[in-house]
Amino acid sequence: MNETLLLGANILYRIKKQFLFLFLLLLPLKSFSDEKEPIIQLRVLAHHIAHKIVHAAVEDCVKRGYLVSAAVVDRNGNLSAFLRNPLSGVHTIKVSKQKAFSSATLRTKTSEIAPRRSDLSFAPDILLIVGGVPINFAGNFYGGVGVAGARPDIDELCALAGIEAVSEIMEFVD
Repeated sequence: MNETLLLGANILYRIKKQFLFLFLLLLPLKSFSDEKEPIIQLRVLAHHIAHKIVHAAVEDCVKRGYLVSAAVVDRNGNLSAFLRNPLSGVHTIKVSKQKAFSSATLRTKTSEIAPRRSDLSFAPDILLIVGGVPINFAGNFYGGVGVAGARPDIDELCALAGIEAVSEIMEFVD
């Protein structure tokens, strides 16, 4: 009988020891789960949406009588879509990309930056000429669009027309 009690006590001791080990092992997981998510979710425009933006921007400028190039970049300034009217000047390729890059990385229209921030003219790839517009839908930032080849104020209107062309689609994205 004494041996049975000793055996039972030994088993209970082992079970308690295993529970303590499991508790100590899982304790850090509990405190980690109370923290915020360790990742950030980003939204990226699908390629067909980026292409619709540049197409609509170029078409809007053609209707106004201008031959332009249009570029869409993602939030990091990487090119997502580009379209050039074959009759537009070759300089419009680089200028439209730089306008899109500037509006995306600074997250504002180039028309709003240019008068206030002449110090940025020395920043790499920043171009403070009107015609770059950030792409925002439903409080989410996606990148920028830049248009070059018309007067700067017309470039901006064409960029806005490109964004407007997809706004109905983007309105319903969750």
